[in-house]
Amino acid sequence: MTEADKNFIDTCKKILEEGYSSEGTGVRTRWEDGTEANYISIFGVSNVYDVGKEFPMITLRNNTNQVKKAIDEILWIWQKKSNDVRDLNSHIWDQWAGEDHTIGKAYGYQMAKKHPFKINGEIKEMDQVDYARYLIKNNPASRRIMTNIFDFDDLKDMNLEPCAYGTQWLVRDGKLHLILNQRSQDMLAANGWNTMQYAALLYMFAKEAGLEPGTLTHNIGDCHIYDRHIPLVKQLLEAEAMDVHPKLIINNPSNNFYDFKVEDFEIQGYDYNHDINLGKIPIAE
Repeated sequence: MTEADKNFIDTCKKILEEGYSSEGTGVRTRWEDGTEANYISIFGVSNVYDVGKEFPMITLRNNTNQVKKAIDEILWIWQKKSNDVRDLNSHIWDQWAGEDHTIGKAYGYQMAKKHPFKINGEIKEMDQVDYARYLIKNNPASRRIMTNIFDFDDLKDMNLEPCAYGTQWLVRDGKLHLILNQRSQDMLAANGWNTMQYAALLYMFAKEAGLEPGTLTHNIGDCHIYDRHIPLVKQLLEAEAMDVHPKLIINNPSNNFYDFKVEDFEIQGYDYNHDINLGKIPIAE
């Protein structure tokens, strides 16, 4: 069993046993057929993954094809700094794209915005990604290495307000640690996806700075399981996890974050429960 399996199992069990039901509250989310997408949820979840020891992949079901799609999305946001779905190799954002093919002033748009930062006594214009990279390499003792894309001035122009909205980066004893803050999480559809992509981002930033990847702490505000996902989650909770310890390898000699491509990433030592096939998971919109 991986750490990702354990955190997923423990969190889902707590939701099913102690969760609050959204029925009767007038939820925004809908299923494709127009029915209310209700859920049960808990709040204030914090899961920790030792990324340097093990890449966080759930083995209760197959994530082989998901991991590179998840990394592609994180590169779309953090490296390409794009909000244009045509720059993304998967179609996970198509339903939120407008006529201009963008998702509005969300995610990559926020990462591309430049801000005035004080560097060595001078004010320099820089975006959040490059400022974080600069501080990790040049001021590793800082406790202010943060990003935040929940921009209140631009919320009205976002086709979907950010779920994973903030990060904090900390360097300790030659290791780079990441704290990810997320306002809302769909456990079945997104939990494994988010942990894989931000663990990969941690690997990339650590490689660039000459550090070892440390821990990923994933803080979730509202953590939920949708009503139509409950039978699928229960099926996973009854499944047998695999005794493996996946590793992420970046097959690129460069230490420049902007040189990394999806095809550079390789997962070693991963296996999954081949008896589990959940089919196409319905997504609430």
